[in-house]
Amino acid sequence: MRRRNFAFGFLIILLVTLFHLSALADEGMWLLDQLKDLPWKELQQRGLQLSPDQISKLKDAVVIIDGGTGEIVSPNGLVLTNHHVAFGAIQRASTPEKNYIKEGFIARSLEEEIPIPGYEVTFTVDFKDVTKEVLEVVKEGMTPLERFKAIEHRKSELEDQAEKEHKNIEASVVEMFSGMKYYLFLYKRYKDVRLVYAPPASIGNYGGDIDNWMWPRHTGDFSFFRVYADKDGNPVEYSEKNVPLKTRVFLPISTAGVKKGDFTFIMGYPGRTYRYRSSYSIEYHEKINYPFQIDLYQSAINTLEAVAKKDPAVAIKVSGFIKGLNNGLKNNQGMLDGFKKLKLLEKKKQTEKEFLAYLDQHPDLKAKYGEVLEKIGKLYADLKTYADKSNYLRAIMFSQLPSTVYSAYRYAIEKEKKESERDPAYSEKNMERRLRYLEIRNAMYVPSADRALLKVFLKKALRLPPNQRISFVDEIVQGKSGAEAEKAIDQFVDNLFDQSQFKDLKSAVPLFKKSKKELDEIQDPMIEFARKLNKELLPLEEKNKEFEAQISLLRQKLIRGIYEWKGGLLYPDANRTLRFTYGDVRGYTPRDAVIYLPKTSLKGVVEKYTGKEPFDAPEKLLQLYQQRDFGSWIDPELNDVAVDFLHTTDITGGNSGSPVLNGKGELIGVAFDGNYEAMTSDYQFNNDITRTISVDSRYILFILDKFSDFQNLIKELKLVK
Repeated sequence: MRRRNFAFGFLIILLVTLFHLSALADEGMWLLDQLKDLPWKELQQRGLQLSPDQISKLKDAVVIIDGGTGEIVSPNGLVLTNHHVAFGAIQRASTPEKNYIKEGFIARSLEEEIPIPGYEVTFTVDFKDVTKEVLEVVKEGMTPLERFKAIEHRKSELEDQAEKEHKNIEASVVEMFSGMKYYLFLYKRYKDVRLVYAPPASIGNYGGDIDNWMWPRHTGDFSFFRVYADKDGNPVEYSEKNVPLKTRVFLPISTAGVKKGDFTFIMGYPGRTYRYRSSYSIEYHEKINYPFQIDLYQSAINTLEAVAKKDPAVAIKVSGFIKGLNNGLKNNQGMLDGFKKLKLLEKKKQTEKEFLAYLDQHPDLKAKYGEVLEKIGKLYADLKTYADKSNYLRAIMFSQLPSTVYSAYRYAIEKEKKESERDPAYSEKNMERRLRYLEIRNAMYVPSADRALLKVFLKKALRLPPNQRISFVDEIVQGKSGAEAEKAIDQFVDNLFDQSQFKDLKSAVPLFKKSKKELDEIQDPMIEFARKLNKELLPLEEKNKEFEAQISLLRQKLIRGIYEWKGGLLYPDANRTLRFTYGDVRGYTPRDAVIYLPKTSLKGVVEKYTGKEPFDAPEKLLQLYQQRDFGSWIDPELNDVAVDFLHTTDITGGNSGSPVLNGKGELIGVAFDGNYEAMTSDYQFNNDITRTISVDSRYILFILDKFSDFQNLIKELKLVK
């Protein structure tokens, strides 16, 4: 007990010390309770005029929406985010007759705003450090896996307790620094969200996948939603009686524009970063994970595009899936390219070599940290013995109907366990949320696409080495190879879908109410497939949990060791919690003799125009440029309408749609991308090349005003100079 208390005390002293050191460059995705420890005098000299408390209060205007971030920009629940964050909503509202993806959408009255089931807007209500409460369940003598499971159960207990104490609140306990600290976040989630405005894709997605992650960029990547509530402002399901949410805190929009060197900051919900990972982690991703995912995404894209060509209605249904896959493909390819170009693995190995040399000179530290890298290496060596099999089973789960039936089967198994032994992924709360989305996903379900994807990934599983084979795949092919094996898989999948009583996702919903015994009594090939999947997945899940339990403790130790070596301020890796990051408007030099300026203009839109996707700017937009009908939205430096700009803030996936604010806390843009050369910033931030790409607030206003003549929406916004 004494040892555990001493270790915990050291942890607190270490982290408090870390939080009070100076930041380097513009790196960092900071928690709001770290703001006061940032180099405030320097930030004020650069143009920040707000205090830490004033910035913290802005959290009430920054929300999670779908897979991205949004911001409240009016007192009537109006949310601004990216077009690509809104894409799924635009897709669901579209039909071949009313294709809002192509044509755009405008609701000129509240009555015309379209409800989008599945889109939710989530506010961070509060958060607090609960490290002590979580780690009190850790006892001496626990194995890493026992410790891992005890902590997971304790996190669920704290979440349930918080939700009982607060009405209309959802709670989440998340780890920081690989489990050195834990925070409890309280959220309020609004489920009645309606589409207000989306530009046509020829503006909102101008440049498409060709320009994705690239600079110079000319994309008007923005859309608007509205949050609705009951008359008392409480979250409720959609109803015609609901009213726009009255929002006390909202962001004013600046029309002053930006210029090189201007201070900017972002608040948003970044997804995942891996800044404190070892060389073994980087090597695993470079040689195994990213190559696998690139092949996975490309195969899925090819399959879905082939299905989409046969039917315009199907093309609309799978368009969001394809868009997301293309984004993931380019991201992973950029990661690989960046790893190799920057020699990240070699640099990390060299850093670790220097760390070990330092430990050799300090025997007391070597006794504590000398074996940590070697132990991490052994864990990754073991992971490689089953990683391929695990990845291919995950790929098979891309097929929605089989994976839904599997979820029901697995849920039935978990329901029979004690609460303390149950997998948190199958808790009642999580399953309720999953079932809520099933009906929404069902509206976009395409059986032919689902069938085709399963065939593709079962065939790819034939590549697995002998020591990682999937038993049921070998049963399907029965020793056949080449074309004969692929023919056997085609026949198996066709029989699976043709002979099952389950034809779409909604038809599988009743399965979630049944026990395992009841499911085992149902004679259906989909349920039999779920049983076989479970037999393969369960042992791998246990191995993955064991890996996570051990690697988490070793990563904590490595972070402590590196701090004792180098010191410096630490921020937690991104984990989809609210963060603050800052920087200035600045271009960059991607390679020899090439200089990228920090702003693009409407002239660039016209220069890229080809009349064909993805460079098919609307005729009206081209006319506005030719007539120089820019209204009051002209940038004096460019003598044109500014479209997008670069700045040095530190973001990643999940930040899409985040508000970009000036030193006074006024919205000057909306973040929507990073640059291709710096994709590896998830692992290592580089101030020379890491940039955020944002759409200029004046381009948003120009499109609303001159292109869409949407004066009602402009009047709802608070514009400041």
